[in-house]
Amino acid sequence: MAVLIDGKAVSAKVKAQVAQETEELKAKGVCPGLAVVIVGDDPASRIYVNNKKKACAAAGIYSEEHALPGDTTQEELLDLIDTLNKREEIHGILVQSPLPKGLDEAAVVEKIDPQKDVDAFHAYNVGKIMQGKYTFLPCTPAGVIELIKSTGVDICGKQCVVIGRSDIVGKPMAMLLLHENGTVTVCHSRTKNLGEICKSADILVSAVGKAHFVTGDMVKPGAVVIDVGMNRDENGKLCGDVEFSEAEPVAGYITPVPGGVGPMTIAMLLKNTLTAARLQNRLGS
Repeated sequence: MAVLIDGKAVSAKVKAQVAQETEELKAKGVCPGLAVVIVGDDPASRIYVNNKKKACAAAGIYSEEHALPGDTTQEELLDLIDTLNKREEIHGILVQSPLPKGLDEAAVVEKIDPQKDVDAFHAYNVGKIMQGKYTFLPCTPAGVIELIKSTGVDICGKQCVVIGRSDIVGKPMAMLLLHENGTVTVCHSRTKNLGEICKSADILVSAVGKAHFVTGDMVKPGAVVIDVGMNRDENGKLCGDVEFSEAEPVAGYITPVPGGVGPMTIAMLLKNTLTAARLQNRLGS
């Protein structure tokens, strides 16, 4: 029977540390500031933005929201980012995705000053992650690393399998595991013998966005199983990629959905915003 990895508890520790360090930074005259941009009225995006604002307030971080209508043009959005880039009291800029059709998300990301790119999506920051000389880490993969470390399992030398190769989770997740000296295999829709490969994993991270994708017979006994998926099952109930009822008796450690990876993403965003404020004020990282 696997030990549940409590993302709420781990994220609470990260948030408490951020709140303490934010107070120390404020004592030096610097209040970390985050600008969140949301375009259109996507219900899920609205929930995420509200949660980010609440988390900032709890940590003592200044946040402001820029809610733009769905018919906002590319030029208008880029002009706003340019304005935020120039404001010294704004240390982090986050543009909530997905953007409405017709807007070029890649161009928007590239417009953000790399020093304010607290999502770590800018090509400059992606390159720094590849080199292992990063300032910021993408929030979800960084949160996954924190969850794995919370188990006491040492990533060094372990067989690590990542299912999914997205720019947001899969690819950076593989790089972070490599930086921790894991031996990493990345699987995707064209992978052959997926079940066999997964079953070789000491650490299995699934980020494919398909309900019930990882079944119990794909899990190595005693493995650490991290479920990044956030899906709805046939009954409309929130679930991950992993068939929890099958995997939980086999794994050594496993994240639930909800309550696993999700809380970590916002915690790491706060941490990145704090880091950005320090760097921009030359107060270290």
